[in-house]
Amino acid sequence: MRVVIVTESFPPDVNGVAHCALQTAGQLVARGHDPLVIAPAPAAGADAAADASAPCPVIRVPSLPLPGYPQVRVALPSRRLSAALSAHRAQLVHLASPFVLGVRGMAAAARLGIPAVAVYQTDLGGYARTYMGMGESTAWRRIRAVHAAADRTLAPSSAALRDLVTHGVPRVRLWPRGVDTARFGPALRDAAVRRELAPNGELIVGYVGRLAPEKQVELLAGVCSLEGVRLVVVGDGPSEGSVRAALPGAVMLGRRTGDELARIFASLDLFVHTGPYETFCQTVQEAMASGVPVVAPAAGGPLDLVVPGRTGVLVPPQDALAVRDAVWALAADPGLRAAYGRAGRAAVEGRTWDAVGEQLVDHYTQVLAARTAVAA
Repeated sequence: MRVVIVTESFPPDVNGVAHCALQTAGQLVARGHDPLVIAPAPAAGADAAADASAPCPVIRVPSLPLPGYPQVRVALPSRRLSAALSAHRAQLVHLASPFVLGVRGMAAAARLGIPAVAVYQTDLGGYARTYMGMGESTAWRRIRAVHAAADRTLAPSSAALRDLVTHGVPRVRLWPRGVDTARFGPALRDAAVRRELAPNGELIVGYVGRLAPEKQVELLAGVCSLEGVRLVVVGDGPSEGSVRAALPGAVMLGRRTGDELARIFASLDLFVHTGPYETFCQTVQEAMASGVPVVAPAAGGPLDLVVPGRTGVLVPPQDALAVRDAVWALAADPGLRAAYGRAGRAAVEGRTWDAVGEQLVDHYTQVLAARTAVAA
């Protein structure tokens, strides 16, 4: 199967869209398919080795930084996209979080008569409101128009699926995200990492993710004041300055990736996520794979991942006091933390990228079959 993955982000970018697009390409190659990636060009000076190490060819289109969030690149109009679809003789177009480049990919696919699968992955309404000066209702009209043109839209969680259906998007199916259970695991817990992060033996509470307004990391301010607790923040982004100011005493590690990130995850005692707008929340799943109990908002993707009283605690969204109290309660109960961690690891062991990759190919096959039936 010849598939063109049109993605709004790709490594060296570090975010959920980029990671999922990379894993999708790898899964297709592993199954003998022939993918091609089309993505915005990274910033000048970015790691040029990323494309060379990708599992398939990557075509870059010119891009500019998103105003207010320069780590995100927005693709400029380019003839490369249509030319690449034709040259690759694409049988299917996979649109990863389509909003700018993906819109052009959808239009090109329609002109060429190629079926398209659109993957909803980002709270684009929230992004448009926060960074682009666009009202959320306007953003949803755009989202609906793009996804309505797709043969199938894939939602990463039950909450995202409900949002899409509520806003009139047709032909929506569930496709969750995988987790690398070999890379992330409790065996990576590292005493040296723990001594570095908490030299006085404090309980280590971690946040991993972008530092951006929609993540609301400042809600962890109350955790910083808890006696015997050390807050560790991993990530970067436009809110780094305000997060540092709001979280005095927190260990700010900046961006960490790969095996180093896996060791940090496994060395935590508790993982806390604060963003209420997650369509999936991959870092929650990575924490669970690492055997770490989770505190997360009872909203969006975490509703599918965290089982209260079994793998972690769900708290009311945007409630700093509830976050602090949940952390304090778990800090006082090491036996419960250990039980949650074991149950979390068990819960994600079947959610590998191999498993969800097989599901994705099934979606492709169904879409191609439906197109063939209509043509007949």
